[in-house]
Amino acid sequence: MCKTYYTYIIYSESDDKYYVGSTHDLKLRLKHHNDGWSKSTKHGIPWQLVYSEKYSSKSDAIRREYQIKKKKSRKYIENLFK
Repeated sequence: MCKTYYTYIIYSESDDKYYVGSTHDLKLRLKHHNDGWSKSTKHGIPWQLVYSEKYSSKSDAIRREYQIKKKKSRKYIENLFK
């Protein structure tokens, strides 16, 4: 069985912050962020999905997540989806 994995970016208007992550289920993961399951995103509720990339392997999705995070650049993140 071939699963699809995603690298995603969510945005909190209340905190004016982006969060980068990876998952195999975007809808469920966003729900978890908005239900307060994640310590690092609990204070930014509500979050909205602003960008995602599809991968055929978990390792590729995680690699891309770290690549984006390593940039430490809001401008880089915003250029991905503008």
